[in-house]
Amino acid sequence: MNYNIDISGVVLKTERLILREWTYSDLNDFYEYASTPGVGEMAGWPHHKNIEESKTILDRFIKNKNQFCIEYNGKAIGSLGIELYNEEKLKELDKLKAREIGFVLSKDYWGMGLMPEAVKCVINYLFNVVGLDVLVCGHFEFNHQSERVQEKCGFKHYKLGINDDGPNVWISLLYNNK
Repeated sequence: MNYNIDISGVVLKTERLILREWTYSDLNDFYEYASTPGVGEMAGWPHHKNIEESKTILDRFIKNKNQFCIEYNGKAIGSLGIELYNEEKLKELDKLKAREIGFVLSKDYWGMGLMPEAVKCVINYLFNVVGLDVLVCGHFEFNHQSERVQEKCGFKHYKLGINDDGPNVWISLLYNNK
């Protein structure tokens, strides 16, 4: 079942990154990477057309309290969300505390190993502090970068989700080995 998540006041640190709540002072950095063609499309959303669109989404991030801002050298370079997974499609997780994670990173920082670093940090938090039993993560069949991040973080392909109106998505799971 989808477990309640609220990251208010949570700050996680890795060797190179700070993962924290979003603030309105991050708007320009957010728009900078979210408006770059090819970034959002890898995650299933169109790149932002204007800063107002970014502000609307940033409002949602702040209100929902489930999106980490990925900060590198004082700059917001990506996001890592703790989302609701589709309980209807994954009924076998009904008795487990679960959530889905999703992530996106500025193109300027691809290939530096930053996203696996961020994901591993959040996995540690969700399993060892929050107490989740399982995490769900997906990637489009064509998104080999996201697939590789998930592999590096221990996710295993579980099943292929067939979309009638878009690209197919691999659903991967990672269980908490308490």
